[in-house]
Amino acid sequence: MKQNQQTKRWQVAQAVLGGLALTSLGACSFAAQASGELGQDQRTLSACPDERMASYLSVDVTGSGWGDDEIVEGRKAVIANLTRQTAICGGHLRVMAFTSSSAATVTLYDGELNLPGATDIARLRRVPGIVEEVTGEIAAAYDAVVTAPPPEGGSDIVAQYRLAHEYADQLGPGYTLELLILTDGFQTTRTGVIDHALTPTEASDLAATVALPELPGASVTVAGLGEVAGDPPTSDVVDGLVSFYDAICARTGAETCLSVTDYAPSGW
Repeated sequence: MKQNQQTKRWQVAQAVLGGLALTSLGACSFAAQASGELGQDQRTLSACPDERMASYLSVDVTGSGWGDDEIVEGRKAVIANLTRQTAICGGHLRVMAFTSSSAATVTLYDGELNLPGATDIARLRRVPGIVEEVTGEIAAAYDAVVTAPPPEGGSDIVAQYRLAHEYADQLGPGYTLELLILTDGFQTTRTGVIDHALTPTEASDLAATVALPELPGASVTVAGLGEVAGDPPTSDVVDGLVSFYDAICARTGAETCLSVTDYAPSGW
């Protein structure tokens, strides 16, 4: 009789443990199958680099895109995407607006992004709040820049590579550089001036004239190529811009290079 009671207790214990295991598996399944914004954030988290992100976003505020609300709003959306990715992965975000030189820059935001929480889900649930706060601050600073009179002196896009290199050096080890430049791509001052549709050979030769830092391990994206207020450039001009910035990135030794008109964030 005593043995039967012990057997029954063992069976009950096994049943309880089995139920807990099923509950745990159900919770994991729920987390893995989350939909909507949370599911998107989970996919972003799964694509994070091993190190913290050193996110450096530099946006061109010269006259070619001036007064075009669609361009401005599109760039704000990209800024919000990188802010979200940096918050999810953990890291430091610096957002700059630039014009004619490395000295002609304005800091829109500079800060470390961390999400408190004991689990990934707990941390990810904090993402919307921090992104809203940070992007609100950036948008206000950006609006102040683009509502001022258009700057003079042209656009020095390639200078942003050196500034990004200095930024990564300041942060030190333990960070992976994510460089994102939002620009129409028309370098109009200093070296690397583009004034016609470049062939791939011309683009490579022109890139070879530009002084550039080494960016090993970095991810470099130049987005918005050819996007200007008014009539868009022809496809051969845009193709030349893509070839030029691909060649520029290759010379830095970056791990990944992307030169595009339309930007899609990683993890989407």
